[in-house]
Amino acid sequence: MQFGEHQLRLNVPVALTEALSNAILRGNADDPAKRVRVHARVTHVSLVIEVTDEGTGFDLEACTVDPTTPEHLESEDHRGLFLMQKLMDSVERLPGRPGNIVRLVLRRAS
Repeated sequence: MQFGEHQLRLNVPVALTEALSNAILRGNADDPAKRVRVHARVTHVSLVIEVTDEGTGFDLEACTVDPTTPEHLESEDHRGLFLMQKLMDSVERLPGRPGNIVRLVLRRAS
């Protein structure tokens, strides 16, 4: 499918797991009555995965910190967004109705 084997075996599963975890724990505040939806599509140029929660929203830039800096080394927060951005070609937050949509994009190898 013209994606790197490493990307499909490691990058996508880790990024998707982080997105799902954030949607459940942060977006939906671990409320079992709220849903998380996943939509994936493969086009001729990319794999696009969208994870939608029912949360109130967040600022992607403000919530993304580098956990490798001295002041964040011992904190367990915000590592998921950092990992998603390192493992995928792009990560963006879109407004949902209701909630948040986090779009993960992996482009095909050229």
